[in-house]
Amino acid sequence: MGAGHSHSHDHGHGHGHAHSHAPADFGNAFLIGIVLNTAFVVVEATYGWISGSMALIADAGHNLSDVLALLLAWGASVAAKRPASQRFTYGYKSSTILAALANAGLLLVAIGAILFETLHRMAEPAPVQGETMVVVAGIGIAINAGTAALFMRGQDDINIRGAFLHMAADALVSLGVVIAGLAIIWTGARWIDPAVSLVIVAVIGWGTWGLLKDSVAMSMLAVPRGIAESDVRAYLAALPGVETVHDLHIWPMSTTETALTAHLVMPQGHPGDAFLRDVAHDLDHHHRIGHPTIQIETSRADCGAGC
Repeated sequence: MGAGHSHSHDHGHGHGHAHSHAPADFGNAFLIGIVLNTAFVVVEATYGWISGSMALIADAGHNLSDVLALLLAWGASVAAKRPASQRFTYGYKSSTILAALANAGLLLVAIGAILFETLHRMAEPAPVQGETMVVVAGIGIAINAGTAALFMRGQDDINIRGAFLHMAADALVSLGVVIAGLAIIWTGARWIDPAVSLVIVAVIGWGTWGLLKDSVAMSMLAVPRGIAESDVRAYLAALPGVETVHDLHIWPMSTTETALTAHLVMPQGHPGDAFLRDVAHDLDHHHRIGHPTIQIETSRADCGAGC
């Protein structure tokens, strides 16, 4: 929080950079996840084609979208660490939000492609090798669950949470394919394979909706999840000497960092830098807002219609 200063309206400004809540380094996790899942996509798609299993092919398509999602998330996390420039004064932090939005779009494309082929298979069921489904999907459970575990500790970041949910969902989907394969072995019913594909589409769609909703909200500069605007406003309004709060804005700078601007009307005058530092500390530690900018005003006349 910088020192306050005065200008023509005798406003004081304070700007703080407390803890930035920067994401942890998941570079190795991304690399391992991408390599393992790329190899598995090739294996699963190949054996899905050989065995005639649409469930395996559908899962391979979903896994391919997850590889692209991991690449996007990794690229964004690297870009977010680049320093600010004269043009990009926030740096490239918001690239993590764009990556999350792009990942949701990729999943929607995958859903459409899988659903199209699944409906075709429902109309014309093809013979399926249940044993192949069980073996390949069983390998998928191990790979996806292991990859999900790599991202277990980063749930506060929507990018990392998205990677975790993708991998965890894939493990569950692979489990569903194993069950379908066993059911086909026992019953010989061909309709089970495309039916499981529809369940896979539903699982992917459920996860995609949450990711899409969160990423669109962040791209529209909505108050991030876990932060209540009303609580922040009440905290600022209750500060000693504050008569009213106006022009309060809270928005995500990235998937892990939040900024705030607010005007505090304090008729007794600027309270000093210590006050501003304390406000920055409280906003960071109690509301997870690491980049606050506070403007002090001594008269309601300065805030116009905002008061």
